[in-house]
Amino acid sequence: MEFNGTDKRYNQFSEYLKNMFGAKVYKITLDAGFSCPNRDGVISNEGCIFCDDGGSFSQAHSNKLSISEQVNIGAETLAKRFKAKKFMSYFQAFSNTYKPAKELEKIYKEALCRPDIVGISIGTRPDCIDDDKLNLISSFTSDYYTWIEYGLQSVHDKTLKKINRGHDYKCFLNAYEKTKNKNINVCLHIILNLFETYDEMMETAKTIAELEPDGVKIHMLCALEGTKLAKMYQEGEIDFMTEDEYVSTVCDFLEYLPAKTTIHRLAGNGLRTELVAPRWIGKKLDCLNKIDREFLRRNSWQSIKFKSI
Repeated sequence: MEFNGTDKRYNQFSEYLKNMFGAKVYKITLDAGFSCPNRDGVISNEGCIFCDDGGSFSQAHSNKLSISEQVNIGAETLAKRFKAKKFMSYFQAFSNTYKPAKELEKIYKEALCRPDIVGISIGTRPDCIDDDKLNLISSFTSDYYTWIEYGLQSVHDKTLKKINRGHDYKCFLNAYEKTKNKNINVCLHIILNLFETYDEMMETAKTIAELEPDGVKIHMLCALEGTKLAKMYQEGEIDFMTEDEYVSTVCDFLEYLPAKTTIHRLAGNGLRTELVAPRWIGKKLDCLNKIDREFLRRNSWQSIKFKSI
């Protein structure tokens, strides 16, 4: 089985967007200076054990710039480098619904300041959403391809407690149901190797498959400088998958997901100056090529096991 007219064995989001809009769509990462209730003391002041001071942000921009400045700089840079013509505004750093709806409205609208912006994606936590915020975000769906990206990480409450997530799976399910009822696309972030067995990771795959999410973003657990996870690694409390183990597990995971679920990420470059381990995680293209080859070797694809759940 192939997806989006390519030789990929999974539903790659970038190709899905290209088919939808007739051109490749590039994400412009934005930092609006949000915080997180798991870092500012509302839930705790420690944060998740893997989160650094950048809040999972690429640091391509600075929140000292206005949102419109970040959008314009991002679009102009991508246009010059890749001849990009269409863009999505992506609020990535920390919890991007963690302000009152009236303040969010101004921030989000500023991110839609160019006619070549075709969509908006908002990364957040399931405990940072309410009806007013969902109504606001839903108001963009008639004119823009609109997403909320929820950091779920795992369906296992024991894991969420171990990583100091600050919410349980039930909290996520409540937010997910409300979001889908507002006709907003949802992408789920999952992290592999969170102190879990192989069977537990596959249970996460099977469980979220039943929800039939619009998108999934899979991350390999990694330790960054200054995080609690880095300290745990240095003290021998955790080890990481090899690249081959990760590739095999990712393919197993994708086999359970429905074909319609778009895959937003399977590998990343990481910030090499901040990366403690595993070092292989910085070679994105190598990892993606290995995933492609593993699916070919198996003669398998995303969704092959979906109906058998």
